[in-house]
Amino acid sequence: MSTNIQCPGFHAAGISAGIKKKTALDLGLIYSEGPATVAGMFTRNRVTAAPVTLTKARAAGGAGRAIIVNAGNANCCTGAQGEADALAMAAAAADGLRIDDQEVMVASTGVIGLPLPIDKVRAGIPELVKALRPDGFVDLARAIMTTDTVAKLVMRQGTLDGKTFTVLAVAKGAGMIRPDLATMLCFVCTDAAIPASGLQTMLPPAVERSLNRITIDGDTSTNDTILLMANGVSGAEVHTAAQQAVFQAVLDDILMDIARRLVKDGEGVNKVVEIQVQGAPSDADALRIADTVAHSPLVKTAFFGEDANWGRIVAAAGRAGVAFDPHQVDIFFNAVQMVKGGQGCGQEIEDQVTAVMKQPEFTVTIDLHQGDGRGAMLTCDFSIDYIKINADYRS
Repeated sequence: MSTNIQCPGFHAAGISAGIKKKTALDLGLIYSEGPATVAGMFTRNRVTAAPVTLTKARAAGGAGRAIIVNAGNANCCTGAQGEADALAMAAAAADGLRIDDQEVMVASTGVIGLPLPIDKVRAGIPELVKALRPDGFVDLARAIMTTDTVAKLVMRQGTLDGKTFTVLAVAKGAGMIRPDLATMLCFVCTDAAIPASGLQTMLPPAVERSLNRITIDGDTSTNDTILLMANGVSGAEVHTAAQQAVFQAVLDDILMDIARRLVKDGEGVNKVVEIQVQGAPSDADALRIADTVAHSPLVKTAFFGEDANWGRIVAAAGRAGVAFDPHQVDIFFNAVQMVKGGQGCGQEIEDQVTAVMKQPEFTVTIDLHQGDGRGAMLTCDFSIDYIKINADYRS
């Protein structure tokens, strides 16, 4: 991975603090040299980790300069001690950076139900602060990994009124992924000048179009956190609707890239499949069908087995709660039509579809011929390796 992925005015770092059982990077930090605005989105799971509760409250204020994050321990279901540890984690980072405690956001990922080794976090802060550098986002990306096999780090640039701005996104996530907010940790930094209200206006639709359109296993984490920070050092300002549209396009693009990387690196994933639904009564109906098909274990195992079992797809669509005529349904695998008018197109076509399914990435298109509604989801196969990874995750 390139080490030249930077966002002006931001520094990052990742170190090993001994939180994970094995010696690996497990404590990360993002720091803005100057004041920054912030917006966030968080898990909708009723079981919420202590760092989420703390950061949600702080992000609501619209200002922040640092994010400290650990892997290997979720600090969830840890009671009053967990809440105290989240506060202590933020305070230790604030002391090390010599900034106000309220300017520090906290995130955690890892095993649920175990006390956070806060002494190890505190002990690692001096080294973490010392390690901060503009190109430190590579180490940060590695420090937040759990079952991820590759770090996820993306950078984009855009232009506003002749001034170039940068957007950088770093994320982790390989399991407990479904579209119910974000279902991972994702931190986005930009050197554009954007008020907190503008960030909070643009973040939800960007997430809805990207990170809320993916699924790996249908589970939603207790620690889901997305934070977007803007420090304004580029001088590119985002105030008007036209300026927001420019920045929104870059934000949408970078989060869609992150979303695809998350699915591609999902636990045990061999196939990345886009489920496209068109011709539905409405966009909401199309998305409901795409979501049902994308989450179906029978469909996902068929993808793993490279089995052109289209009956599983149409059956999943039929239980999505959307009214349509099964006799008008067409199904395509890439450009190969497998189903026409609700019936299969024969063995010769099935052989062509099987060849499509041997590819690592392909698209399944379901056309209902019932209207103009469209919707899509990004999903993957269910493999034997997924079961192996999660059967002994804690050991």
